[in-house]
Amino acid sequence: MSCISPEGKPTESGSKMLHALKSGLSSPEEIAKDAGLPLFRVRSGLRELAQADLANQKNDSYEITEKGKELVK
Repeated sequence: MSCISPEGKPTESGSKMLHALKSGLSSPEEIAKDAGLPLFRVRSGLRELAQADLANQKNDSYEITEKGKELVK
């Protein structure tokens, strides 16, 4: 299941992850719990969000980018 649609917009699971990031959560484990998604899906989804410049990875944690914030207003 992709976190980014072919149009470049976050899917439902991608939106859940972006909302978790916007609320200040940063680890894949925290995001999985908050979003109600399996950890393996969150890990791959965060990589997709980072490739789409919607999130940045810093070591083992993530943060939402300005572009990501624009999509979850």
